Amino acid sequence: MPFEFQIAIRYLLARRKQAAISVSSFISVLGVTVGVMAVVIALALMTGLQTELRDRVVGANPHIYVWKQGGIGADYKPELEKLKGVPHVIGAAPEILGQGLLSATTIDAPVQVKGIDPTLESEVTDVRGAIRTGSLEALQPKDENDRSGILLGQDLAKRLNAKVGDIVQITSAHLTLSPAGPVPRTTSLRVAGTFSLGLYEIDTTFGFVALDVAKRLFDKPEAEMVQLRVDDIYIAPDVARMIQDLPGSEYITQDWADMNRSLFSALWLEKLAISLAIGLIVVVAALNIVASLILLVMEKHRAIALLKTMGASARSVTAIFMIEGVIIGLLGASLGAIGGAIIATVVDRYELIPVPPDVYMVSHMPLMVIPVDVMLVALMALVICFVATIYPSRQAARLDPAQALRYE
Repeated sequence: MPFEFQIAIRYLLARRKQAAISVSSFISVLGVTVGVMAVVIALALMTGLQTELRDRVVGANPHIYVWKQGGIGADYKPELEKLKGVPHVIGAAPEILGQGLLSATTIDAPVQVKGIDPTLESEVTDVRGAIRTGSLEALQPKDENDRSGILLGQDLAKRLNAKVGDIVQITSAHLTLSPAGPVPRTTSLRVAGTFSLGLYEIDTTFGFVALDVAKRLFDKPEAEMVQLRVDDIYIAPDVARMIQDLPGSEYITQDWADMNRSLFSALWLEKLAISLAIGLIVVVAALNIVASLILLVMEKHRAIALLKTMGASARSVTAIFMIEGVIIGLLGASLGAIGGAIIATVVDRYELIPVPPDVYMVSHMPLMVIPVDVMLVALMALVICFVATIYPSRQAARLDPAQALRYE
């Protein structure tokens, strides 16, 4: 073992007479540990929230919306087959979207009505897996005496106190002519089931009906748009541009990233700001290392002078104090990274941080630990600690042995 490393270890583990140096080293390690732990937890929190929201958004909605100038046509199947032939497209389904007022007994609530093809919707969204009661197939009437069904968001159904099999009235904003003049169009529907896609906005305001029901309700002769799902969500913008560039294309597209650009930009900026702000804790801990090493140099000036008179070079003296700072940084960064990862994992697994779902769209704060982030934080902390050793190490190397030993 190089003698510089041996001396650095002895200085860190000071004897009883120099207990202040040992306490200062412990506080330096603790400062780096807390700083790294805070940064790791903050990154896990923002990464988890961003990932959770992204997964819920792309699960509850198609990856790409496609409109066609002049309309899709009453028979939408040829358009679906054409769009499914585009590379990376793995699912296609029609959609009609409209607004209405849902009434159950004495309770009314606004509703976003989505007309779907029950056999194709599961190709583009996760609605089938999100069903809590009933089924998609129950949207179609069982016989000529049965009513068409509607799937309600779980929170919307609770608000209306509606259960599977109940009859609800839905009033469209579209007016129809009658002997008394224009009146809103009203339809009675049977509650076919409930779903929970994990997005507060959808679970509290959306209802799914069969495409034919939506056509009658909103007086639309054909589907408004086509929903597409791709095999990789990150190439959805490229696929959307590819569809627009098809020969003779009359398509207008919008992908999930473009529709939610403001949300994810805000989350990314928040992640950056929180990481920088909490990262200042590591800088403060590095300043504590500077103070600790300066104190050590002042305490050990006689020992440094003796080392120099015995032949130790200025480089060796510099190395002693740099090694000491690196050991402090290495211990603090390792303990902080491990502690932060453990705390973030436990908090996420047991859902220890509840949040209001109407604000954050999730019921608890999700945390996701990414090993690369943890290693980068630990590495940056180690670099900051190494930089903090430069000044006190050079001051120790410049110490004049004659001056230090004059009055000894």
